[in-house]
Amino acid sequence: MSAQSALRPRPELPDHAPHILLVDDDRRVRELLSRFLSEQGFRVTAAANAAEARLRGQCFVFDALVLDVMMPGESGFDYARSVRETSRVPILMLTARSNPNDRVTGLEIGADDYLPKPFEPRELILRLNNIIRRHAALPDARASGEGAVSFGPFSFRADRGELRRENEPVKITEREREILTMLAQARGGNVERETLAGNGGLAAERTIDVQINRLRRKIEPDPANPSFLHTVRGVGYRLAID
Repeated sequence: MSAQSALRPRPELPDHAPHILLVDDDRRVRELLSRFLSEQGFRVTAAANAAEARLRGQCFVFDALVLDVMMPGESGFDYARSVRETSRVPILMLTARSNPNDRVTGLEIGADDYLPKPFEPRELILRLNNIIRRHAALPDARASGEGAVSFGPFSFRADRGELRRENEPVKITEREREILTMLAQARGGNVERETLAGNGGLAAERTIDVQINRLRRKIEPDPANPSFLHTVRGVGYRLAID
């Protein structure tokens, strides 16, 4: 960003502007991203570490979190894990480009997207808008009152986000829970890949493929030849419910 941009006063934002929690231990990064996000219409609260982020979370409800992975003390991954125990808020992880394992770890935790450093700030805006829009479009199973769907020895309650195998709970990530909810509410019908990906483009669709493969390893006797979570070529996926 230019020096001229940095000197401009921050614009007045409407009350409905999306509120972002930005967590990064680098003060300069926090200041630059906070100003840029504000200029793009976001309300921003910044924190230097996970402990400070928790304090901010007691005072505000956020529309999305932007978390740096590498922070002293509690890492961004650790903080994201704790958030996912109680919240579905969209999470975007900022990761080191040199470490491809960060992306896999983030997906396992339930992060919605990741962005390698260094990055183009406009890409951050696009990815934030995508995950916020996708989150807003998710069906609210609790409001719809839908009960359990069964497939083989498994049952999934969308209203509770709960997957069980013969009454024993199966641990799934928040993102896997969202995917199962959309598939379950289709009641055996096809769900387009674009719908599961939240219209996030080819990168988001590839992320969905990774998530589907991980979910299959949890529910399929033979993930290479799925019995329940089927690929519908040229369309997307379907869950074969009983």
